[in-house]
Amino acid sequence: MKWTDIYDIAMDLEDHYPEVDVVNIRFTDLWKYVVELPEFTDDKMKSNEKILEAIQMAWLKEKDTCSPH
Repeated sequence: MKWTDIYDIAMDLEDHYPEVDVVNIRFTDLWKYVVELPEFTDDKMKSNEKILEAIQMAWLKEKDTCSPH
């Protein structure tokens, strides 16, 4: 999985870290969670704020989709 696989990353993050407050997550923590995913194989230094923000938004959407209403 690479940084550009935003939706795959978001799904894996929700599977691995369902308790995380995604709205208030620091990008440094988000970066750490992503690079620690077992499926992540990209260069750890190729991320940027725009990518992390996109992952955060996708993760929020994934969390909303997975949560019971």
